[in-house]
Amino acid sequence: MRARRLAIATAIGSRADGDGKLAVNRIIWTVLGVVIATGLFRLCAFIVDQKHYAIVFELGHISRVIDKPGLNFKLPPPFQNVEYLDKRILTIDPQSDDRVQTAEKKNLLIDSFVKWRIVDAHSFWVSFHGAEHDAEDRITTLVRDALNQAVNKRTVNDITSRERDKAMEEIRVAVQARVKDFGVDIVDVRLKRVDFIPEASESVFHRMESERKQVANKQRSDGAADAEKIRADADRQREVLLAEAYRDAQRIKGEGDARASAIYAQAFGANPEFYAFYRSLDAYRQSFRSRSDTLMIDPSSEFFKYFKAQGGAAAGR
Repeated sequence: MRARRLAIATAIGSRADGDGKLAVNRIIWTVLGVVIATGLFRLCAFIVDQKHYAIVFELGHISRVIDKPGLNFKLPPPFQNVEYLDKRILTIDPQSDDRVQTAEKKNLLIDSFVKWRIVDAHSFWVSFHGAEHDAEDRITTLVRDALNQAVNKRTVNDITSRERDKAMEEIRVAVQARVKDFGVDIVDVRLKRVDFIPEASESVFHRMESERKQVANKQRSDGAADAEKIRADADRQREVLLAEAYRDAQRIKGEGDARASAIYAQAFGANPEFYAFYRSLDAYRQSFRSRSDTLMIDPSSEFFKYFKAQGGAAAGR
């Protein structure tokens, strides 16, 4: 009986040990499957952000280009792999200035920079194998050639002020025409600084100073001439105004004298005796302004006729 119980217990223990081992094996295989699935997902999935192009290569050849951000899938290496290109606007800013000659045979030092970006990832990879440095070297060379052509046909004044914007746009268009097959877009070309070479700067400054002095002297002489013209015109206007004023005064005075004479004539015609008496009184007043005034004249003269008789009786004789 005891042996039978022992045999049953041994069988139950063996079965429990078998179930435990099976559970452990199941867990191990599950973990292993998860690890393998995770590894395959990481090998096959990739994320493209908004700043990059993704180029999927299949056995060394370009399979497709992805330019939209998001999650994408591919075959695991070595069947397919992914390379990324920057789709943002990039800057080329050379460390050295370019020495360029103008139409006047004057040497200038020009510091410029270029803004560019990749617009066709497939063509760019075919042209430069994805190397931005090679693309920058190529663009820099083309910009230098276009810069020489644009400056060689312009004067210093043109390239520094009057046609600076036109020259920069001309350079951009010329470079763009030569890189359009490379999958590159030239956004902008700018001339940061335009200066004379050091050995020519001093002579240029002296010449500019002399030219400015000539301009200043000319402006001073023109100003003096204009001042003389203004003074002469003012004097002429003054003389004209005085002459016109004198003319008007004389005219008004003549009109006044005429009216006075008319009034006198009218008064004389109305009462000649009273008019003669009034004029005599006025003559007396003008002749004897002061007590010390002395008049040497015959008392019986016509001048004193109103002193001799009242009412102007002497006037009738």
